[in-house]
Amino acid sequence: MTRTVYVNGQYLPETEATVSIFDRSFLMADGVYEVTSVLGGKLIDFEGHLKRLERSLTELGMEKPEAFDQLLDIHRELVRLNDIDEGMIYLQVSRGSAGDRDFVFPDPAVVKPTLVLFTQSKPGLANSPAAQKGIKVISIDDIRWGRRDIKTVQLLYPSMGKMMAKKAGCDDAWMVEDGMVTEGTSNNAYIVKDGKIITRQLSNDILHGITRAAVLRFAREAQMEVEERPFTIAEAQAADEAFITSASTFVFPVVEIDGTQLGSGTPGPVAKRLREIYLDESLKTAI
Repeated sequence: MTRTVYVNGQYLPETEATVSIFDRSFLMADGVYEVTSVLGGKLIDFEGHLKRLERSLTELGMEKPEAFDQLLDIHRELVRLNDIDEGMIYLQVSRGSAGDRDFVFPDPAVVKPTLVLFTQSKPGLANSPAAQKGIKVISIDDIRWGRRDIKTVQLLYPSMGKMMAKKAGCDDAWMVEDGMVTEGTSNNAYIVKDGKIITRQLSNDILHGITRAAVLRFAREAQMEVEERPFTIAEAQAADEAFITSASTFVFPVVEIDGTQLGSGTPGPVAKRLREIYLDESLKTAI
């Protein structure tokens, strides 16, 4: 089935959708993106994603697309047109195309942003087998640029990290800088020790995860102890359990780090409970 996508004000079959070869997202990775999950045909944490998109645009000095205030309607229409029950909606904004290649930003009064959205159908998203058995991660050096808090389309190194993990027979990689874990290739990282949830504090070093914020809020409401600080791989390997969060995984337990099994090698009670709480509470507020 051919998807219907959205490009600069038009709903089009994916086979007819085009963006200029001079678009700055293509030439310079000069763009930002968001991914919103869909469960039961409804959007999860949409307002959080919209606020983070606005922040990313502001941090890069990029103009909002003209349809910014219609993004909720556009998301809902794409869900309807593509009959999405469980899946994701990818949104990307770039600085646009000035009709040629130049390092200097184009004049925003002349060159308008490019706005693209498309859906991905993911049946079984809420009941992923990986959430039941847990995932294995390796550690790699974090050599990304310094503004990881901006959700840009500069995803080459995270992609390379996932391939390193695949080559090692694992599922993902945790990145390490100055001896401390920053985050996963496309997710935030956590460990649990003596019932305490430990995760790196917000800064320019990590993405300010929308799912992260919700999960930590739910954890505190459930009277779980949370400590926001860096941790090492050795500390993670000695933890009782570990997990990741993201918009597409929600909460995934981690059962092995660099070949070291955590606990019994099965998902721990904290990660399993947080996944249950997150899904239950997020569905209540889905729109």
